[in-house]
Amino acid sequence: MDNLRPLQQCCVLVTPTSYGASDQTLRSELEAAVGRVIYNPHGRPLTSAEVAGLLAQVDGYIAGLDRIDAAALAGADRLKVIARYGVGLDRVELAAATARGIVVTNTPGANAGAVAELTIGLLLTLARGLHRVCADTRGGLWPRRQGLALEGKTIGLVGLGAVGRALAGKMAGFGCRLLASDPYVPPAQAAAVGVELLPLTALLSQAEFVSLHCPLTPQTSGLVNQEFLAAMRPGAYLVNTARGELIDEAALHQALSSGRLAGAALDCFTEEPPGAQHPLLALPSVVATPHMGSHTDQATYLMGRMALDACLAVLRGQRPEHVVNPEVYEEGRA
Repeated sequence: MDNLRPLQQCCVLVTPTSYGASDQTLRSELEAAVGRVIYNPHGRPLTSAEVAGLLAQVDGYIAGLDRIDAAALAGADRLKVIARYGVGLDRVELAAATARGIVVTNTPGANAGAVAELTIGLLLTLARGLHRVCADTRGGLWPRRQGLALEGKTIGLVGLGAVGRALAGKMAGFGCRLLASDPYVPPAQAAAVGVELLPLTALLSQAEFVSLHCPLTPQTSGLVNQEFLAAMRPGAYLVNTARGELIDEAALHQALSSGRLAGAALDCFTEEPPGAQHPLLALPSVVATPHMGSHTDQATYLMGRMALDACLAVLRGQRPEHVVNPEVYEEGRA
């Protein structure tokens, strides 16, 4: 890699607020390795303009859910690597990074177990109405709510990547029938984790709980629209621990308020935070959490470790694991 600077002269920007939260050695190791570290000054994902204002003198970037588009990178003349802290790349303009010779990496599998665990928690919350009975009990009531057993129910997974497979493994003891729809997974791979592959429409017509685990791409944006919701079983439940943009929120609100769906658990929204006046938050059938799927001690450590290792590898002139734009090497730009 051309124009490498000695590590002790390098500056690294770190924007995930949970970086090093479960193990401070990640911060101390980074601070000992490079000359300067800039941490997120806003305590939330950064806008494109905010990223642009920080990158001018930065060599490496451990990135959270910031908007990293061509405008954000326009003045990043020293930047060699964007090490995504997580797996999603929908907020990174890969073509713009590649054109500037910037290596982009991510951390596949690091948070799969954590997201799968939260999904199970949300499934149980919906099935037993835990959000409602907790509120009632705190209010002095003593409700006798009839819940649903997960045992014997059909759970449909839209996407069978790392999180979907982790969820399937953890659900094995619940006695559920597990279905999945994923055009990129062969039936034998699904069968190995106890999952039956079906076309999406067939899955939706059979599943009592539908859980989203697909990446956000141009093809999946707005996937959960009126047609999708109409194809679901009446009285079914929807869980989203993937990306908020997968759902047409107005269509979901209609399906819930009309009673066609019994409930939804949402860990992510199109705009985050959604704001107290968001229409979905007014529905008692909705469980909402603050995009916390990967926020466990184990997951934040693994994401931090993988992102740190990738960032430092590039700054040392090495090729890291999990490069998502390998053409940056093939074209000799990096």
